[in-house]
Amino acid sequence: MGQHMAVQATLGSGASFAIETSSGHSITLDLDREHGGANIGPSPMEVILVGLAGCVGMSMMSLLAKRQQITAYKISVRGERAASHPQVFKHITVEHIFTGHNIQSAKVQRALELTEERYCGASAMLDKTATISHTIQIIEADSLS
Repeated sequence: MGQHMAVQATLGSGASFAIETSSGHSITLDLDREHGGANIGPSPMEVILVGLAGCVGMSMMSLLAKRQQITAYKISVRGERAASHPQVFKHITVEHIFTGHNIQSAKVQRALELTEERYCGASAMLDKTATISHTIQIIEADSLS
């Protein structure tokens, strides 16, 4: 049987919601002022991109950490939404920037394939509505790092 997760959302001021997770974490979601909120937290759609970045990144590091000498890893995610409601993401670009020593691009590419095909549930869900593209940049770290 799969893992159960739960959240509870309580209306705050304006359009904001205080979210509590079953794992004991909290976040405030809101809309920007243009859409009726006070911009006191990320929007729900931004949090979807946050989830993708975290899911992809954690999966990649789980696959690469023991095999590659990675000293830094940055992920940038950009999403383009549909013009009409429900305004799902149509295109998402994920940029991976690895810094380290002698990182092998073939191993990074294989980790990305496994992440997309098997390990990242967020990517698998978003792939139903969006075209997700990835770019990988590898930077050789200074020998003193």
